[in-house]
Amino acid sequence: MEEIARTDRRILELLRRDSRISNADLAREVGLSPSSCWRRVRALEEAGVIRGYGISIDEEKLGLAFKAVVHVHLTRHDPEQLAGFIRAVQTKDEVRECYATTGQADYHLVVQCRDLAAYNRFLEEFLFRLPAVASAQTNLVLRNIKTREIP
Repeated sequence: MEEIARTDRRILELLRRDSRISNADLAREVGLSPSSCWRRVRALEEAGVIRGYGISIDEEKLGLAFKAVVHVHLTRHDPEQLAGFIRAVQTKDEVRECYATTGQADYHLVVQCRDLAAYNRFLEEFLFRLPAVASAQTNLVLRNIKTREIP
């Protein structure tokens, strides 16, 4: 599925906004019959374009008001230490996202927790104890400007 058709992009946009939309409502919004719409959604799922369905949670209402982007610098790129770092990061609930990037930092983590004290514990009891980590720079998230738009 190389080029995604305009109708499929619209389907994705509507499902991203509300993954619980009924097939009948989705079909009406994109101008297709319900059976044709269902087949297109199924094709997007089978092609791996739609990887799953989820919900959007107001994390502040759950008490997770502290959010930071952490730029992690590794000591060296030893394959074993790197694999250990990746495994460890994947186990931590506080780490919402992790990106390997080019540039000054090796990895960028989006970390979310209850407050500054919880974040400090995350750093001291977890991140700084990983052998691969040389240093980390924290940028606090002040407010969200944009999330999840279809290109």
